[in-house]
Amino acid sequence: MRRVTRGERGGVGVSAVAVIGAGPTGTSVVERICANAPELLGDHLLDVHVVDPHPHGAGRVWRAGQPDLLWANSAADITVFTDRSVRCEGPPRPGPSLAEWLGSEPGYFAPRPVLGRYLSFAFGQVARSAPPNVRVRLHRATVVGLADVRGGQRVELSGGGALEVDAVVLAQGHQGALPSPPEAEELAFAARHGLAYLPAGYAADLDPGVIPAGEPVLVRGAGLAFVDLLTLLTSGRGGRFTEHGGELRYVPGGSEPRLYVGSRRGVPYHAKTGYRLAAPPPGPPRFVTPGTPAGELRRAVAKELAYAYYFELFNGHPARTRMGWEAFEPAFAQAEWGAKEMRALVTRSVPRFADRLQFDRLERPLRGMRFGDLAGLGRWMGGYLTADLERRADPAHSADLALIHGLNALRGVVPADPWFQGLYNYLASGPPASRLAELRALARAGVVTFLGEGIRVGRDERAGVWRAVSASVPGTVEARALVEARLPEPTVARSTDPLLGALFARGECREESGLLDVRLPDRRLVARTGAVHPRRFALGPWTAGGPGIAGFARPGADAPLFRQTDALARTLLSVTTAARLRPAA
Repeated sequence: MRRVTRGERGGVGVSAVAVIGAGPTGTSVVERICANAPELLGDHLLDVHVVDPHPHGAGRVWRAGQPDLLWANSAADITVFTDRSVRCEGPPRPGPSLAEWLGSEPGYFAPRPVLGRYLSFAFGQVARSAPPNVRVRLHRATVVGLADVRGGQRVELSGGGALEVDAVVLAQGHQGALPSPPEAEELAFAARHGLAYLPAGYAADLDPGVIPAGEPVLVRGAGLAFVDLLTLLTSGRGGRFTEHGGELRYVPGGSEPRLYVGSRRGVPYHAKTGYRLAAPPPGPPRFVTPGTPAGELRRAVAKELAYAYYFELFNGHPARTRMGWEAFEPAFAQAEWGAKEMRALVTRSVPRFADRLQFDRLERPLRGMRFGDLAGLGRWMGGYLTADLERRADPAHSADLALIHGLNALRGVVPADPWFQGLYNYLASGPPASRLAELRALARAGVVTFLGEGIRVGRDERAGVWRAVSASVPGTVEARALVEARLPEPTVARSTDPLLGALFARGECREESGLLDVRLPDRRLVARTGAVHPRRFALGPWTAGGPGIAGFARPGADAPLFRQTDALARTLLSVTTAARLRPAA
């Protein structure tokens, strides 16, 4: 591949920018560059180089070739196009949502390859709609190096080519990670004893074939990665689900393992809701601000979510309350979260115990519970799953959805915080209800056994097995296979991305709680010394300082991702139009 330099087009100077990563984040950056160019670029010419080894639009996570059994975790009411709800300086450029593109209901959960085709379509539409003075140039390659050159940046590509540009955006999205030290120890233990071990990773990137059929397997994690692996190890091995009298049953294919599943909470993520709010959305946050001290964050978040919950209950289901919202709201706002006054207010205002938000129990449903054996825990889990499925299907419980709206609003306010992100995933980012019904059927068929909360897995060198214990049941479970059913934790230091690895090794970037550090609000890359690079930018779910940018945007929801990509695009256009141009080499 030849070197591509900034230079001239028909005797006119040309600027250039490189967007590294062509998944949803990179696509949005390119779309916002094209949307803002007529205002900020004038007659200037701009080349936008978009580099990704995977299909542009789909990127790595949504690439083709994944099993249709793996679904997107977002329903089809998602979009990569801006609309008039987005509060940004650049003009909106509407386009079809996934549901509109498919002609499906917004609640449909598409297989990942189908979502990948939509994302590739969207990227193609963005590229084709670029203004005449913006040329979107595609490169199916991996960026392996980045260096300063006079007045710009040299982007080194796999295969030996290079680009010279005025500015670079790192938008690689979710990435792989080298094994953590604990995972490396597990891998070494497995190698010594001939055991099967799957470290953290995306289901499509792992080899579930190493998990033996018919044998016990310990599974650490009950979130979305668990749901994906569960599908591959059951339906993916010839099993099937049938319905009898409205109940889902599992018919084994004969090659399933026997899965013993535990996690920190001990329960899976809540299912997606299947209804709409009865009242208007609860609105923006009232008790949490970007300046809320870390020591007060949990209490402030709990109060914020309770406010959203009760707003819907009082306004959408007033017959189940003893006073109007106008009387309840000021008293709730003044009361301290969890204090005697607040508990008394809720008790006299909401007569049914089932209608009151029990936040601590919601967050950790198994805390303090102890069962005599796995069978007793299994019976409790069966009731828990049934109750969750019924509650998430019944619009009488729309206050649960209002709480999720409150979580979504907080994503634009709360900084990167592991506790909040875990809470968000557990309450708002769970699987489709049908997946939870499948999990219940698998438990009834004996394929899945729950171990409860606080699972701990130890290694027995003498016996050559793993042993698991939990806080929920006595005794241990041993197995010769262990699965880390979770996605890799964000880490720049152990990222498998060759560019980030090189930048980190040279001290040209740094991590903050595992995330790539950037200066806000302009998102310029921060070096280990604290220096800010004038021509390197980063945006994406593994980037610090970007609340609310992970996950897909919904139409009409003023998505934080679009606000951030719009601001970044305007900064890039300012940098490139001010750059000193030099003639083509």
